[in-house]
Amino acid sequence: MDAVVIRRPSGGSRFSRLPSGNRRSRIDAAKSAATRERAYMSLRTRVSATLLAGTLASVGLGAIPAQADTSRGITIPAFYTPPANLPAANGGLIRTEPLNLALNLPGINSSMPGSATRIMYKSTDSTGSPVAVTGAYLEPAAPWLGMGPRPLVVLAPGTMGQGDQCSTSLALQRGLILGIGKEQSTVSVGYEILAMYRLLAKGIAVVQTDYVGLGTTDRLHTYVNRIDSGHAVLDAARAAKALPNTKITAQAPVGLYGYSQGGGAVASAAELQATYAPDVALKATYAGAPPANLVDVTAAIDGSELLGALGWSVNGFLQAKPEIRPLFDRYLSDNGRAALHDMSTMCVGDAIITYAGTRSSTWTTNGESVAEIIGAEPVLRVFINDQLLGTRKPTGIVRVATGVNDNLVPHAQARTMAVDWCGLGGKVVYDPINLPKGSSALLNHFGPLLTDQSTAVDWLTHRLAGWPAVSNCPILPLLP
Repeated sequence: MDAVVIRRPSGGSRFSRLPSGNRRSRIDAAKSAATRERAYMSLRTRVSATLLAGTLASVGLGAIPAQADTSRGITIPAFYTPPANLPAANGGLIRTEPLNLALNLPGINSSMPGSATRIMYKSTDSTGSPVAVTGAYLEPAAPWLGMGPRPLVVLAPGTMGQGDQCSTSLALQRGLILGIGKEQSTVSVGYEILAMYRLLAKGIAVVQTDYVGLGTTDRLHTYVNRIDSGHAVLDAARAAKALPNTKITAQAPVGLYGYSQGGGAVASAAELQATYAPDVALKATYAGAPPANLVDVTAAIDGSELLGALGWSVNGFLQAKPEIRPLFDRYLSDNGRAALHDMSTMCVGDAIITYAGTRSSTWTTNGESVAEIIGAEPVLRVFINDQLLGTRKPTGIVRVATGVNDNLVPHAQARTMAVDWCGLGGKVVYDPINLPKGSSALLNHFGPLLTDQSTAVDWLTHRLAGWPAVSNCPILPLLP
């Protein structure tokens, strides 16, 4: 963890549009906010000047600003602040730097499981605007023993949170981010490291995306936004192949791996590949527990241990489509605004500790839940329905794995996505994971992640090695 912490004023961050509630009197809060805003604008002016000077003087990849940012007292490296100008091409590299892995072992010829490079690349968000996305490329020390060129897998992380300190590329460097006390307050665990290292051990190169707005300090993470996440995944593959001096070639076959939020992201990428990134040679996708239908998922996570995911969803919706803010403002109470503001800088651990078991009905003026508000407002229903997965034929073969007793990201809606893909002529291997149902929705959801991970990695490896797989769409109606 960085020794020097430059605290960003809480009232002047990119989250300032999420109201902080009535913890102080209106007058004192206004004076305090004004003071913080002046200090922050002064800081922003200095940062902008530094960025401009660096951009004019830079050669090659984008200039790195001299000023760092913070989230919940954790310093976000200056690397994560995007430059003013981005490349024209999607997947174009903006900047790179060596990344020291938190878990690394010395090997005979190189460190195990390999070396890593932090990357920032250009993508396009759901509004059609250019956006900078960060991530990491991991070069395996192990040889590729399969047929053909060494493959590349894009790993889309599961839910990490919404604060920039939660990004997976930072987790690769730090492993565990634990801030306790007055200056720092956050808990973030890099649990996706296990899946990445399993892939690296098989000689597969891995690139992971942090998604739009997670890590990068210019905007809020849009969480389960279908287009943002699908584009970020596909452009990560492009960025990895643009890196010089790697063990992958332009001909490297591409696979996608993701569970939970990541399962939705790779499912979206498989649907969007044909129109958005036909140059990405996508062969196979593992989509575990995908949140395919956000209406069903929203209702399921309300009141669970992971209520934070509902707050991140709402914050992400408002970031991607600010014109729906007046609708939410009509329903949100001061308590709801304060909760959303608080969650916007939280990681998974923070949200579980603070909001487990809370219901979104405590956020509204009329006691309605977020799901009920969405159901009552046609504009919100249209926006949520546009996030639906399963309406477009995916590229390549897709293994859809979902826990039969998963009641956090409900099994039924993931199964429906697989059925719909089959109906569109997609190649689907549907695999229901049957584990005992427990009293914890969180454990019912994450159980299949752990028990199925080895099988998922092996399945994806075999597809990238050229081994055929048969779609089980004809027998899917017989499966739970």
